Amino acid sequence: MVSPSAKRNAVSSPTKHKEEHHGESETHEFNRLLRTNSLSYNNDEKEETLDQSRVVSLDIEQPNDKDDDPLSPSGLAPPFSWKKLWEFTGPGFLMSVAFLDPGNLEGDLQAGAIAGYSLLWLLMWSTIMGLLIQLLALRLGVATGRHMAEICREEYPYWAGICLWLMTEVALIAADIQEVIGSAIAIKILSGGALPLWAGVVVTAFDCFIFLFLENYGVRKLEAFFAVLISTMALSFAWMFADTKPSGKALVLGILVPRLSSKTIQTAVGIVGCVIAPHNVFLHSALVQSRKIDHKKKRQVEEALRYYTIECMIAVFVSFGINLFVMTIFAKGFYNTAQADTIGLANAGEFLEQRYGRGVLPILYIWGIGLLAAGQSSTITGTYAGEFIMGGFLNLRLKKWLRSVITRGCAIVPTMIVAVMFNRSDETLDSLNEWLNVLQAMQIPFAVIPLLTLVTDEHIMGSFRIGTRMELIAWLIAGLMIIINGYILLDLFITQVRGMLLILFVWLGSLPYVSFLSYLIWRCSGCWSSMHFSHRRLETFDNLTT
Repeated sequence: MVSPSAKRNAVSSPTKHKEEHHGESETHEFNRLLRTNSLSYNNDEKEETLDQSRVVSLDIEQPNDKDDDPLSPSGLAPPFSWKKLWEFTGPGFLMSVAFLDPGNLEGDLQAGAIAGYSLLWLLMWSTIMGLLIQLLALRLGVATGRHMAEICREEYPYWAGICLWLMTEVALIAADIQEVIGSAIAIKILSGGALPLWAGVVVTAFDCFIFLFLENYGVRKLEAFFAVLISTMALSFAWMFADTKPSGKALVLGILVPRLSSKTIQTAVGIVGCVIAPHNVFLHSALVQSRKIDHKKKRQVEEALRYYTIECMIAVFVSFGINLFVMTIFAKGFYNTAQADTIGLANAGEFLEQRYGRGVLPILYIWGIGLLAAGQSSTITGTYAGEFIMGGFLNLRLKKWLRSVITRGCAIVPTMIVAVMFNRSDETLDSLNEWLNVLQAMQIPFAVIPLLTLVTDEHIMGSFRIGTRMELIAWLIAGLMIIINGYILLDLFITQVRGMLLILFVWLGSLPYVSFLSYLIWRCSGCWSSMHFSHRRLETFDNLTT
């Protein structure tokens, strides 16, 4: 057998092989791929993006020197530990809040009212698709020790990085408007209408100070706060679920038996389109760095991936249960009723009160409490995501309070305008929410395609690069999302865009959009071809030297 060093010499020596006629660039690429033990970024030299209040030290078992080498076999995995799982618990639940924001809740209640139990199966499979994308974001952050916005800034040209940042900021602001409006609606419900929508927006604007206050006491305190909010949502909607007494048989059939009709197809498309929040992909890759591990030691990275994956799956399962509660509540109460086509987030509480009345614990206020928990938790995670996105893409180094104020201001200013302009009726708020969903859906490819590009790049991921089968599944999911969102856009523009000037404006705006999307796909496919070509060369050299 020839040693690895001999193989490298064989590659670099022009006297031993005649493959040099392919050019220096190919040889450089091939040699780069041999360095699978480096993750492209030196942890000793990387910039610190998480201060010490955001990092939790873990008691991770130290492997021996042989296991420290990423190229050597990692040996047997340590036994599962509930204590270790608890230490890694937190980032997945913060991430899962995006599955429970007011925009998703409105999609759930409308699906239940319009389609009954028939789309529960789609909710389940959409959640699974969203989980797979989040697992890739998790893997990127753990394997590299850096978050996605930073890596995009360094891997893409400057102009492309700025475009990605702008797209992500647009999606974040659109999501934040929905979340703040949802919180404001909840405050209006709980105050008995004493506080108008704009006042609820002002109250919600100050949640960034709660975020700053809790973060100063460590990331575990912040995670505990989110655990309280998620528990509040779960208890509120579970109480409503039990109170409305939905059909167990219809629920099970709705989950297990796929059904779709021409009447529900647009609602079904909306469910799938709301699964992936673009800013959440960037956020999750940053949250997993809150646990201190040595990224040079393969076994520690493997252990972190193991526990983070379990925690992420549990968190998404909880979010699926809450969405299931909401959909079945409205399926039971409003399917095949006159209110089914008019119900939305703004008037859902009133319809619930009319349908189920006022008991010891009025269902209107239970709904308001759950909605407030959803809105507050999602707005705070939006602030968190905005810090990482802006800091990573623009390489900003600002104080925490200033970053939070800037990211919160980017959302509050347009939200205040929206609250004043669209507070004329429930229908205008529902129409606004539909357009905001479309705006977020348009940005999904600009988060998913760069993610797939990065996790399939061995230069970045090293030995933690995803396999061909997982890559194929991920691309199928990404392709499905792009097709579905394309359908949403086409249907919306056909039905609602009127006038030649507006049509011309839309088509002119779509040209740079499609061009940039094509560039990202081309870049990813180019990396894929380069990787597989280089792997074939590696196999050829192995055969020649053994």
